[in-house]
Amino acid sequence: MRSLRARLVLSHVLPLLVVVPLMGIALIYVVEGHVLLPSLAQALSRQAIFLVDLAREEPAIWSDAARAAQFVARMGGGRPDERLMLLDRTGRLLASSDPADRDRLGRLLAPPGLARAAAGQLSVVTLRSRRLTAEVVDVVAPVSGADGRTAGFVRLSLRLAGVADMILGLRYVIAGVLLAGIVLGGAVGWTFAAILARPLREVTSALSGLADGREWTGLEANGPEEIALLARSFNALVVRLRGLEEARRQLLANLVHELGRPLGAMLSAVQALRSGADADASLRGELLEGTEDELKRLRRLVDDLARHRDRVLGTLELKREAVHTAEWLARLALSWREAARRKELRWTVAVPADLPAIEVDPDRLAQAVGNLLSNAIAYTPTGGAVEISAGADDDTVWIRVSDSGPGIPPEDQARIFEPFYRGQSSRRFPQGMGLGLAIAHDVAAAHGGRLEVESTPPRGSRFTLRLPRGPARPPAPSGGPSPS
Repeated sequence: MRSLRARLVLSHVLPLLVVVPLMGIALIYVVEGHVLLPSLAQALSRQAIFLVDLAREEPAIWSDAARAAQFVARMGGGRPDERLMLLDRTGRLLASSDPADRDRLGRLLAPPGLARAAAGQLSVVTLRSRRLTAEVVDVVAPVSGADGRTAGFVRLSLRLAGVADMILGLRYVIAGVLLAGIVLGGAVGWTFAAILARPLREVTSALSGLADGREWTGLEANGPEEIALLARSFNALVVRLRGLEEARRQLLANLVHELGRPLGAMLSAVQALRSGADADASLRGELLEGTEDELKRLRRLVDDLARHRDRVLGTLELKREAVHTAEWLARLALSWREAARRKELRWTVAVPADLPAIEVDPDRLAQAVGNLLSNAIAYTPTGGAVEISAGADDDTVWIRVSDSGPGIPPEDQARIFEPFYRGQSSRRFPQGMGLGLAIAHDVAAAHGGRLEVESTPPRGSRFTLRLPRGPARPPAPSGGPSPS
């Protein structure tokens, strides 16, 4: 019984094996006790009444044993399972159609219902017995004489042997019907089990193939609603796993690219220094400065991977504190201004001094805004513009980073916040791990805010970070920021 099919068949047959026999026993009891025997008793009662009328016309049978025997022989020879008796008014046996009662002639009998018959009423008694010779229906009818008094009694009895064949045949019919029901239930159970087992077997086989590393194929959502839902869930899992596998491959490719480029540059610098370039102070300085820049890029790559690890493990914890938005943002923008000027970009900061305070983790938020500024500076061509601005609405404080770069195609805008996604276009995402925007998006969500993007290629992009307004305002700074 380990297979689902066997258990489903058993679930259909077991109730029949328990309930149907009980119903059969109850049906036999009802038919025998409330239909068959009452109908036999009714027929026997009519026959007794008929014999009573005949006995009234022969009053001599109550005083002459020979006449009584002749009457019984003449009237009681119909069925061998029936027995006809004549009893006098005291209950003494005068004659019987059963030869076995010959030794009881002249004896007083006390059949059930005699007292009722002595009171002038027809007595009908239905009994239950397992002995074939036992009476199952006993009718005693009084016969009145010419003076109106009871002259004797006519007793008709029906033995079990007479109806045993009828009852047995009825039981065979009921048992046959029940057996047919069990067989039909088993067949229906087997059919439904096969219908249910087939899609489950397909899902199981597909899951086994998934676990063994075979080709990931989807399933048709057929069968009952639950099975179809299981198939759809499996298909969604396959799609998700394909995406993860694609992200894994992209991650490996990005790692090879991002690690190989700076390592190659540093190896070239080291080889040049070992070849005598360190003798030239100016050249040595340039090589060391370039090596330092590459190490900074590697450090930033490691930091991005560490933050992504926190995102995956769900360990992005915030250390909130009240921050004066304008002062904090001015200090953050200052650290990026030199990078923009080295690339000859127009750098603009438009942050009002009266911005409300916000309850944030300043380090985490600096990572998010820093990623936005880094992207804006990296992807804006020389001579372009980068602007950082801020403002407040009724419920939020917003920080916006705008650039005049190539913009983001519409087909990429829906996925730029996914880790390792760099887009199909080489204009906006030609390099990098594809983690900066994902980290900024998660930091915004952790603060209860959101990160929005607006871009219409080739007219640049605008990222807006919206954060809930803080419950308290820190003390006003000694001096506000000034646009630069």
